[in-house]
Amino acid sequence: MTQANQPSTQTWSQRFESTLHPAIADFNASIHFDIQLIEYDLTGSQAHAEMLAKTGIISADEGAELVRGLEQIRQEYRQGNFTPGTDAEDVHFAVERRLTELVGDVGKKLHTARSRNDQVGTDTRLYLRDQIQQIRQQIRQFQEVLLSLASQHVRTLIPGYTHLQRAQPISLAHHLLAYFEMTQRDWQRLGEICQRVNISPLGSGALAGTTFPIDRHFAAERLNFGGVYANSLDGVSDRDFAIEFLCAASLIMVHLSRLSEEVILWASQEFSFVSLKDSCATGSSIMPQKKNPDVPELVRGKTGRVFGHLQAMLVLMKGLPLAYNKDLQEDKEALFDGVKTVKVCLEAMTILLSEGLEFQTARLTEAVNEDFSNATDVADYLAKKGVPFREAYGLVGKVVKTSLAANKLLKDLTLDEWKDLHPAFEADVYDAIAPEQVVSARNSYGGTGFEQVQKALEDAQKRVKEE
Repeated sequence: MTQANQPSTQTWSQRFESTLHPAIADFNASIHFDIQLIEYDLTGSQAHAEMLAKTGIISADEGAELVRGLEQIRQEYRQGNFTPGTDAEDVHFAVERRLTELVGDVGKKLHTARSRNDQVGTDTRLYLRDQIQQIRQQIRQFQEVLLSLASQHVRTLIPGYTHLQRAQPISLAHHLLAYFEMTQRDWQRLGEICQRVNISPLGSGALAGTTFPIDRHFAAERLNFGGVYANSLDGVSDRDFAIEFLCAASLIMVHLSRLSEEVILWASQEFSFVSLKDSCATGSSIMPQKKNPDVPELVRGKTGRVFGHLQAMLVLMKGLPLAYNKDLQEDKEALFDGVKTVKVCLEAMTILLSEGLEFQTARLTEAVNEDFSNATDVADYLAKKGVPFREAYGLVGKVVKTSLAANKLLKDLTLDEWKDLHPAFEADVYDAIAPEQVVSARNSYGGTGFEQVQKALEDAQKRVKEE
């Protein structure tokens, strides 16, 4: 059954002498996007109907009839038989109109002691609460892939960078675990935000509450809300929770984008640290040799999209006087698309890491053996032998300069050349500057030393299971 072509008769139309201009009706309508809220609207309305019956505002039989009719609409929607069009204006009117068709005049009692303002606020919170839990689960799946990769590469070395210049060699697992920690904060942040999402505005009315003897706490408990808004004005006009979510979503995208940028670099011929598998790459329409990193490039690009939604919400809210204003209709598309974008990007990056790329360990080994990223360890070597660090630092800078001129690496210097630099050098300098030793020696808490990385990996695995 479709309601797309029914004549428009709005619940407020008796106040007006003429019908709404068709173009304005279309402009005003939100049904084409807020239909996403229908399941939440039905659930919220069932709780409201039960509350009306519990408080005696309507009879128990009427409450049961409303709940039954709303459940029938749910089944019609799931089966594709309820597809309201623009004439319904929004999902709330669409549901109420269909309910009245199903149960008769008792359907007109559903909106007693409720406004669309607190209704849409309730629906949006139910929707976002559900989506946050789904996103948190996706973060866990992404983290599990990171941990699986890290467990395979504790002793795999990769160049570490600052300013995108070779700095010091590190464990590849240590690098991957940095993204675990970032996404762990994302997971925690969403949990904290969910507590503020999970507050019920239902019963706030249009802005000032209601004259009916409602039980707001009963309805909130039926919907598993953690509490109710203490101020009706705040209840219908608050969108802090949506802004907070988009802030958290933006940070998730920042983290995914940073990893994406690294994968893009690593997959380039200049780096060749990873190879892309055919399942997660595409080719060029004219250059047959190309294999393009489309997944991380799209994630990097979609990050700006989520940032834009956050900015739009901030600008939307900054000048709104209390309480509800039609401007707030614009929160839905930003929120819906922000949720969708984060979810598809998490899914794509999880697939990319789990089955779309392979680390080229031979190339990584070659990379950490072809630079001066062990220079700090030469200075540390001298410092441990009593040479003041700044003096040692200066001496090593000098030897790097002369080695570059001679087209040599530090490992290529003879022991005599080392002793010419400073008599404290002994044959053990070669062990001290070997990449594996350079990494292993950084055994401070949180460092890249293999022992610390293994502990960090085990701790991360434990956190994922316990929390």
